[in-house]
Amino acid sequence: MAAGATIYTFTVTLADVDRGVYEDLSLRVARHPSETDVFMLTRVLAYALEYEEGITFTEGLASTDEPAIVVRDATGALTAWIEVGAPDAARLHEGSMKADRVAVYTHRDPAKLVASWAGKRIHRGEDIAVISFDRGFLETAASGIERRTALTVSVTEKHLYLEINGQTFSSDIHSVFAA
Repeated sequence: MAAGATIYTFTVTLADVDRGVYEDLSLRVARHPSETDVFMLTRVLAYALEYEEGITFTEGLASTDEPAIVVRDATGALTAWIEVGAPDAARLHEGSMKADRVAVYTHRDPAKLVASWAGKRIHRGEDIAVISFDRGFLETAASGIERRTALTVSVTEKHLYLEINGQTFSSDIHSVFAA
């Protein structure tokens, strides 16, 4: 955990109908001093939407060698490299060399992000999904985050329904590919 990080606790009820994943999660999330509520919410949603056995948060902003989230199999082998925000092409290239699957969850304009990678070498770039949400969704939803936050995350037909401490929000889940 980074020095000066603030710990947030999220109690998450996850119902991802699209993937058949139904879980109750208790997450302790270290928020780096330079991290915004929007970025932190994007990390938490990425974790929930990617949830599978072996998923973990990394040191995130405190580490330059790892993405925000990784998935490892029972042997410890890296199977998924999940970036959050606006990673550069070199990080995606590295992640794609190390893991079977790479995804990016962004709180930024995905078209501008993908355009910034144009012409740069990204291993299996055509397989890297860039996931985003409706404009303004994350900013509005992040306003409901408290140090202890109850979340209900429901996904049906690529539509996200989110309840944060009793407030309800929704967004389509958008996906484009890096190359």
